[in-house]
Parts: sequence; C-alpha cells; structure tokens
Amino acid sequence: MYRYDEFDAKFVKERVNQFKGQIARRISGELTEEEFKPLRLMNGLYLQLHAYMLRVAIPYGTLSGGQMRMLAHIARTYDRGYGHFTTRQNIQYNWPKLEDIPKALDDLASVEMHAIQTSGNCIRNVSTDHFAGASADEVADPRVYAEILRQWSTIHPEFTFLPRKFKICVIGSETDRAAMRMHDIGLLLKRNETGEIGFAVYVGGGLGRTPMISKLVNDFVSENDLIAYCEAILRVYNMYGRRDNKYKARIKILVHETGLDDLKKDIEEEFERIKDGVLSLPEESIRAIETYFADPDFEDLSKSDAAFEQRVASDRAFAVFAERNLHAHKKTGYASLTISLKPVGAPPGDATDKQMDVMADLAEKYAFDELRISHEQNVVLPHVKLADVPAIYDALVEAKLHSPNAGFITDMIVCPGLDYCALANARSIPVAQRLSERFENIERQKDIGELKLKISGCINACGHHHVGHIGILGVDKKGEELYQITLGGSGDENASVGKITGRGFSSDEIVDAIETVVDTYLDVRETPTEAFIETYRRVGDKPFKQALYS
Repeated sequence: MYRYDEFDAKFVKERVNQFKGQIARRISGELTEEEFKPLRLMNGLYLQLHAYMLRVAIPYGTLSGGQMRMLAHIARTYDRGYGHFTTRQNIQYNWPKLEDIPKALDDLASVEMHAIQTSGNCIRNVSTDHFAGASADEVADPRVYAEILRQWSTIHPEFTFLPRKFKICVIGSETDRAAMRMHDIGLLLKRNETGEIGFAVYVGGGLGRTPMISKLVNDFVSENDLIAYCEAILRVYNMYGRRDNKYKARIKILVHETGLDDLKKDIEEEFERIKDGVLSLPEESIRAIETYFADPDFEDLSKSDAAFEQRVASDRAFAVFAERNLHAHKKTGYASLTISLKPVGAPPGDATDKQMDVMADLAEKYAFDELRISHEQNVVLPHVKLADVPAIYDALVEAKLHSPNAGFITDMIVCPGLDYCALANARSIPVAQRLSERFENIERQKDIGELKLKISGCINACGHHHVGHIGILGVDKKGEELYQITLGGSGDENASVGKITGRGFSSDEIVDAIETVVDTYLDVRETPTEAFIETYRRVGDKPFKQALYS
C-alpha cells in the first residue's frame, strides 16, 4: 500500500491550512457562496439539498484499518454517525457543518487522507478493480499504475480547470470489474507479443445525459509511455473540449463530434512531440512504486481448510455467504471477501461508524491490514485465509454486515437521489429499500442469479442506471416522481447501454414493474443458469415490454 512521502505530507498540510483560511472568510461573510464555490469544489466540498457534503478520496479504493477507523471517527464526530461509499471508490459525508470541515481535514491528514480533486473540473480519483493484486487473472497489479497516475494528476497545472470533470480507470485483466469502458480514459493492462507490459487505451466513455462506451484509441502503449500518452489525450481535450455548454463538455462528445480517427491523429501528434521528454517513466521509478504493492507474507496453505468446509456443510447461511461473497484468490488457501453494504431495507452503500470500526478490526486481524472499496459500493477484504472466514463471518453477523448477496439483485448501485442531492428529480433510496424488501428471500435471489440493478435519481446517472442489466431512472413529470426502466445495459468487458422500455412508472408502481421484468426473465430463460443479460441479448426487449405494458 502506498505511503505518503515528504512531498505528499507537506502538500496536504499546506492545502488544509489554505482551505481553513478560505472557510473562515466564507463564515465571516468576506466570501459569498458564489465566490466560495470554486474554492470548496477544489477541496471536495459540495453544497447539496440540505447541507454541505464532504467527499473524501480513497485512492484506487485501497485503505488500511487505521484509515477506515479514521473514516469512522469522522462520521461519529463531524457527521451523523455514518458515511456513504461511492462508485468512484470514495466516501461521502452528507451532514458536516462548515465550521467543522477544517478539523475533519486535519484529522484525515493525520492518516494520509484528504479530499483534494474529488470534485471540480479536474482529474478525479483514479479507480481500479477492487480485487487488484489478489485476482489470479491479472497481467499485473493495476494499483501500481493508478498510483503513478495519481502522482502525475494531482494539482497538474494544465489540468486543474478542464472543460469538465475527467475520470480514469485502469484494470489488470480482461474481466472488467470496474466499468473501465465508461471512463474518459480506460486503461487495460496487457502484454505484447514480446512479453512487454503496456496498455490498451480507450477514450470517450461516460454516462449522464449522453451515455457512451469508450473507443479503442491505441492497442498498445508501453508502460514507460503511460504518462506521456495520457497527457497527450488531456492536452487535446483541454484544447478542443467545449466550454460553452457543460452538457457537451465531456471528452465523449469531442470523440463523437470530431470522430475517433481525427482525434487520434491529434493525440498521436502530441504524443510524438512529448514522449521522449520528462514524461517518459524511468524503469526504476515504476519498479520502486511496485514495491509499495508487494504481496503480503502469504503462508503456503492447502487448497481447502477442514474447518471452513465443515462450516459450509453444517451452516446453510454461511454456505450461501461463502458461495456469493468469496472471490477466488491467486494464492492457494486464500480468498477475497466482499462485505456487502446492501442489507435489506437500508440505504445501499452506507456504513455506520461502528460498522467501519468492525471492518477496520477485521482488516487488521485477518486481512494484512488492508481493505478495498468497490465501485459497486461495497467493502472488500482482499486477502483472507479460508480458515479465518468463519470467524470473519460471525463478526459480520454481529455487525449486520453479513448479507450474502454480492452480485444478486439486491446488491444495487444507488445514488443518493432527492433525499440529498439538489440535482435529483426523484428519490432513489426509498425505491432501493422497497426493492430489497421485495426480493429479500435469498433462495429467490439465488434462483434469479447474477443481475445488476442500478438506480439513478436524475439523468446525471450517478447510479450508473445506463449500464444496469435493469436500470431505473427517476424523472420529474409535472411535479410527480416517475421511474423509467432500461434493460440490457452492462458495465463489464461486454459493455452495453440499456434501452428504455417505454413510459415511466409511479413510485407506487415501480417495484411491481421490476418484479414483472424479473418474472418474465424467469419464464423465458432457456436454462436455470442462463443469466438475465444473456437472456435479454437472446430474446430482446419484446417479451419484457409486452409484460410491462400489455
């Protein structure tokens, strides 16, 4: 795990002190809210529907037990006892008082955390696979390159005021667990024919009003050229990206309006101009950062553990949890364990201060003091012994964190919606709560199988509804909250944007409508193992529309 060097520590301390002064000027009235806005956004502070919201960066979703414990402290001390984990692997606090923000940022800085570049028209938190460094299908650990990108992009003088926010994702395997194709820049680690490590580079992905899947702009960029190539893309975007209309300001619109071939020509010309200069990554620098992400001291274990297998055989609830929430690990005798933040009836992605403390304890005791935040708003213990899973599970049961639903219909991505967000048109959280209650039965969820349900409270698509197998979009129609259904979206390596089925449904109707979609899938699937997305791609939307609107 990366640790701050002297520059990092000095920079964050200075930035906190600078923002303290800006907050003091806002509280005194010396700054108006309009004058304060660009300053607070550069430091992760939003003004939402009812209060300020602080978004804290968790670089590439990796943190220690001590850092998780600090997040619990922030929730307990400066908020209302909980935090909300986001699809960019960060955490948000919805109720901090403006006068408390400097103290919260001081506390965060003490454990090498901050809120810089979690908002504003800059390069945001670089995201990656939550199983990075643990999964057997990786070419290499993508966190190494995410850290390189973090260092390069932090307060980059050219890219602090881009036409619009900019998101980068890097993954290490062909299996996409981080929605890489939905990013402004997507990077897929690969090896060329001579075995050299590099990246397939995708550009122009994004959701919101105009959802687009990124396009391949270069099939192989060497690791030494990573920064230079990304800088070439950003320079071209910064030069030609629209600033007259924020709805057309993302690089996806530039790709669409300019054409990939013409844009690629500009990118390659800029890359050729800068690639052999200071932006070329020295081999020793890459390898030095690699050491921060070295494997922990794994033990040589057998493939199975007797106590684990006995618990699976004797405890049905544990067996279901182990089946759904454990992911295969590259090291024999270990697993990656997903802690679902989607219990029945609770706001998806939320964790209380006490629950964060429990997760911190578990990381320190059983997972080499490491946790991950997933883009699906869950928490992962990346390296646990199978022998320790029963004890971890029992602790999760006590903390009410034991939902065995990873990847099931109740494991929803959900935005805060109209309960918090000033941009939202409709409530998301109550719909998600009612859906989780409707599909609570775990045996029913098992029968339904893998199904990605995603909910957004407005067209900005913070809930990723466009790439849900089933997506729900809240809209406003003459003062009434309505919910459109999209089907067939996917954020994985076979990325697709869902299609709207037809008219929207009222708040009272939407849960029944989703159940109708699910029941229709169960009726038309060919086999019990044919997943929802496979069935939809085989039969299209006709049977679902007939069931919904006939």
